Amino acid sequence: MVNAELQAKLRAEAARLGFVACGFASAAPDPQRAARLEEFLGQGRHGSMEWMEARKGQRASPQGLWPDARSVIALGMGYAPDGDPLALADMPEKARISVYAQGRDYHDVVKKALKALARWLIEREPESELKVFVDTAPVMEKPLGQAAGIGWQGKHTNLVSRDHGSWLFLGAIYSTLDFVPDAPGTDRCGSCRACQDACPTDAFPSPYVLDARRCISYLTIEHKGEIDEDMRPLLGNRIYGCDDCLAVCPWNKFADAAHAHTKLLPREELIAPDLATFLAFDDAGFRQFFSGSPIKRVGRDRFVRNCLYATGNSGSKALAPVVRHLCSDNDPVVAEAAQWAFARLSASP
Repeated sequence: MVNAELQAKLRAEAARLGFVACGFASAAPDPQRAARLEEFLGQGRHGSMEWMEARKGQRASPQGLWPDARSVIALGMGYAPDGDPLALADMPEKARISVYAQGRDYHDVVKKALKALARWLIEREPESELKVFVDTAPVMEKPLGQAAGIGWQGKHTNLVSRDHGSWLFLGAIYSTLDFVPDAPGTDRCGSCRACQDACPTDAFPSPYVLDARRCISYLTIEHKGEIDEDMRPLLGNRIYGCDDCLAVCPWNKFADAAHAHTKLLPREELIAPDLATFLAFDDAGFRQFFSGSPIKRVGRDRFVRNCLYATGNSGSKALAPVVRHLCSDNDPVVAEAAQWAFARLSASP
């Protein structure tokens, strides 16, 4: 086992690098974790995210991905908002962007800090090996975060922290070192149903179970092509992600925006943007505006598709001219979304 002094110093270094949570867990297989993944995939709740099915063996266990792994270092970086994430709910001409996507791309910020922590550890244990991960590999960061004691998976399936609520970006380091595991996080949701009741699309078949096919975050980010017409009105003015189930969690009363990483603070122009601004984007304009943002990954067409659904829901006839122009867009999905939105606006009183 790694000596307690090194483990304590690693926690301190993680904090210095901007992580507000750090815990340790075994990399050994966990049958319950693997069974939950198998059930999720077996019921098709991953939607079109085929990559989850393709690499499920590696995702089920850290050692499934890397047999030499002995321990997992689970880390969390805070991004608690300085305001109400639901403030734009009654402002239909504004575009609602998930809090996590209003600043710099968290992949870059978190990975840079993880690599710095990894270098620190290798300098002290040069014979050891490690791998760092931020949401781009078959790694179950949330269950591992619970196993390492930095929080628990709430009824909305996201990690919840007693100190930081629902606002944590997660990263993981797999190591060949044997760290002393922390006690796993204790579920403190109790009888609360706030997140379940807040979901506008009923994406939770039961507590602790998410059906991505009905989740607005999945639909606006991962789903390609047209979104089913019966789901479009439920999107409201959400154009990238959804914070509803996170925002209503009572544990957020302990989350302090002062603990948010400074490099993840929101861009002013993304806090309450006008839908009209985004509808005017061509590909070059989209890429320039969202340079360094996680939103860039969905591309102009999918992004404008989302904005058109929100526009159709807005009831704002002032947006009809630009919507009419997009009815002949080169992308057939954008064109169809524009036709749907124009028909909705035309029917508005």
